[in-house]
Amino acid sequence: MISNGECKYCKKVFSAIAISKHLLTCDKKINKDGDENIFLIRASAGPFFLYFEINADETLEKIDDFLRDIWLECCCHLSAFTINGNRYYSNCEDSEPDEKTMNCKLLSLLNVNLTFSHEYDFGTTTYLNLKVIEKRKGNLSEVEIIARNNLPEFKCWCGKVAKEICSQCIWEETGLLCSECAKKHECGEEMMLPVVNSPRMGMCGYTGD
Repeated sequence: MISNGECKYCKKVFSAIAISKHLLTCDKKINKDGDENIFLIRASAGPFFLYFEINADETLEKIDDFLRDIWLECCCHLSAFTINGNRYYSNCEDSEPDEKTMNCKLLSLLNVNLTFSHEYDFGTTTYLNLKVIEKRKGNLSEVEIIARNNLPEFKCWCGKVAKEICSQCIWEETGLLCSECAKKHECGEEMMLPVVNSPRMGMCGYTGD
């Protein structure tokens, strides 16, 4: 499934593939003057994508917090990044001595075109792919969303727009359900979760931001 998203600057809509190139050249883009290093990063999973900017002096923990807030958080699960073969964990209190934490500055780890990954919840895991799209000079105080996919129009097996997803049948064709079919679904209404704009949809009680 291919999804579209809106550029924050010009408000035009692009496909997930086209928007990456557009964000580098958008003529409505305004960069605040400054000497700080700023990364533009894409996070994606299936039809879901986010483009966001973050100060390079921030740590991996800042990205982890951002992804949790907008896409992932449900039960305070552990998480980890994998960068160049190294793992960086959200909590290392009970970890092995050689395991790294997320308290590492981005500037020391990331560079343009680098791809890396993020995992949330080591039981029912949500996997994200990330890529550094650009590094520029400017002034940025908080993580800023530059583009996000619009909610795809998921379909129920009956052809209607799906409004709910069964947490038991999430990977099956019958997992996405319209309101009427959800009431008759064999797993029961207690297994239903809402269709939301997140790759965490349908997992571990996640109901959206």
